[in-house]
Amino acid sequence: MSAVSLYAKASPDFDAKLTETIALLQRAAQEFSPLTQASSLGAEDMVITHLLAEHHIDCSIFVLETGMLHPQTVAMMGRIEARYARPVDAYRPVAEVAAEFVSTHGDKAMYQSVELRKACCGIRKMEPLGRALAGKKGWLTGLRREQSNARAEVQFIEHEFVGEPGARAKVNPLARWTAGDVWHFIGINNILYNPLHDEFFPSIGCAPCTRAVTLGEDIRSGRWWWEQESAKECGLHVSDGAEGQSSSISSIIPIKEVSA
Repeated sequence: MSAVSLYAKASPDFDAKLTETIALLQRAAQEFSPLTQASSLGAEDMVITHLLAEHHIDCSIFVLETGMLHPQTVAMMGRIEARYARPVDAYRPVAEVAAEFVSTHGDKAMYQSVELRKACCGIRKMEPLGRALAGKKGWLTGLRREQSNARAEVQFIEHEFVGEPGARAKVNPLARWTAGDVWHFIGINNILYNPLHDEFFPSIGCAPCTRAVTLGEDIRSGRWWWEQESAKECGLHVSDGAEGQSSSISSIIPIKEVSA
């Protein structure tokens, strides 16, 4: 059964949300140029990519190709380029740094402690993200308030590094959308999506850190499933001191026991 047939269910105010989202994307391109989309190649980001193409919005697209993504996810980059005739820029970790981390801690380090898992995220996601956003005035994400408690207060526009040389806007055009809205839009527009969604992967990250979910589980329960709930962010979408991002090792919540 496809994810569309399982999840597509538009909200009563879906049309208003769509109009709001298109207006926000157009505004972001005007006010925060150069603008880029940070795509995880998941369902939400495919909706945004489609809207950018459909409405001819000037915005580049990049992916953090961590070196540990599922092959189905990596294949999405070529599928996007073929359908929309837009390049997808891949930002990869510094090879020597990633190799040294694996040599020192092993290829299952993420299961050993939260700090090692976040160190891996730092090498494979955070450092490449810094390069991807260099010189950009704004970036688009697929964050939705419904996704988790940590994202419940997501705003349409969040200003980062205000008053500093690297100041930019983080724009979350789908903040008010439900999962049903996302899949409804994918269905009616025949939008490309990662086939892992059809295998009960609602949220898709690196292969070692993502699993399928079962009926009734939270949509992000398949991410870092061995950790306590409040630790389930990689750092891309939290600020220092916020839930999921600790400023000191002593305050990191211990992980649950797993067999690696």
